[in-house]
Amino acid sequence: MPQSQSTTSMSMAPTRPAPFVRPLPTTTRRRPTADRGRADARGEWLRFAPVQPLFRARAAQRLAVLAYHGVTDHRSFGAQLDRLRRLATPVSLTAVLQAVTEQRPLPPRSVLVTFDDADRSVLTHALPALDARDIPATAFVISELIGTERPFWWHEADFLARHGGRARSLDCGHPSQLLPRLKAMPDPDRRRSLHELRVSADRRPPRQEQLTPADLLALRDGGVAIGNHTQGHPCLGRCDDATVRAEITGAHDALTRWLGEPPIAFAYPDGGHDPRAETVLQELGYRLGFLSDHRLGPRIPSHPLQISRLQVDSTTSTRRFDTILSGLEPAYRRWRRQAVA
Repeated sequence: MPQSQSTTSMSMAPTRPAPFVRPLPTTTRRRPTADRGRADARGEWLRFAPVQPLFRARAAQRLAVLAYHGVTDHRSFGAQLDRLRRLATPVSLTAVLQAVTEQRPLPPRSVLVTFDDADRSVLTHALPALDARDIPATAFVISELIGTERPFWWHEADFLARHGGRARSLDCGHPSQLLPRLKAMPDPDRRRSLHELRVSADRRPPRQEQLTPADLLALRDGGVAIGNHTQGHPCLGRCDDATVRAEITGAHDALTRWLGEPPIAFAYPDGGHDPRAETVLQELGYRLGFLSDHRLGPRIPSHPLQISRLQVDSTTSTRRFDTILSGLEPAYRRWRRQAVA
C-alpha cells in the first residue's frame, strides 16, 4: 500500500454439556451455520426488493464502516473486497479523521473496513487481500492478549462449560445461554465465574496464537491502522468507573509503547456506547470511537466518538453483502425487531 497511508496510520494508530453440542471454534466469533444460511437467503431476496435502488442511492451519501471479526473464508472475503472496489470508495481511518477535523464530507459511497478483536487471520488472510486491492483498514486489538497464546475469554468460557466446567452463577441449562449470562453479569461476577469454570473443567482450552507487537507493526506498515479495544474486552456497561478507566488506559499505554505513538481510535467492546468510556477517551486525546449498531452514518461523522458500523462476516454472500452496504438489510432487521416487540 502507499507509504503515505501506512505512515499516517501510526497515529490511528454451567451445566455439563449435552453430548451433541460441538465446541465453538477458537479463532473468531461466528454465528451458527444455520443462522448464517438464513441471513444469506434473506439477503438474496432483499437484493431484488423494489426499494433496494432507493436504499443504494441514499447510501451513496452515507459512510459505511464495516465491522468484521477476523477472516474465516479468504475467498469470500476477497469477493467482498472486489465488490467494494466496484460499488464503493474505500477510505482510510486518516480520511475519516480528516473529514471530522476539516468538516468536509467524505467522497460518495465511502467505506471503511475495520476488524474487532484482531486475531491472527487479520495478518495472514486479511492483510494480503487488502494489500492486493490497495484497500486500507483498521484493526482494534485487545492488548492483554498480544504476544500470548490465550483464547478470547468468550471462547474459553464456552469450551470450559462444554467440558465439565461449572460456576455457581451459571446454572443456565444449556451452553447456548452461557455467553449472554456472562455478559449480563457485573464484571467482578463475570471474572469470578470464569475462574470457577477454569478450576472445575475437565480440560483446558486449546491455545490460540495471538498477534505479537511485531505483527502490529507489520499490519500498520501494510496500511492497517491499529486502534484500542480495551485490555480484556469486558462489557463496559457492567464495569465500575475504575475498571472502565483501567481497561482503556492500560490498553492505551501498551499500544503507545508498541507502536511508538498513541492510538487515537477506539472500538467499544460489544459495540455499545458508554459515556464514562467516552470521557476517558477525550482525556487521552482520542479522536474517533466506533460502535457496532448496524447502521450507516453521515459522511461527516456528527459524533466522532460514536461512529456507527455495519456488522458483517467474511462468509457473507456477495448478494447479502450488497444489501448490508445499501442499508436495506440493517433497516429490515430493525423493522423485524420492532414488529416482534
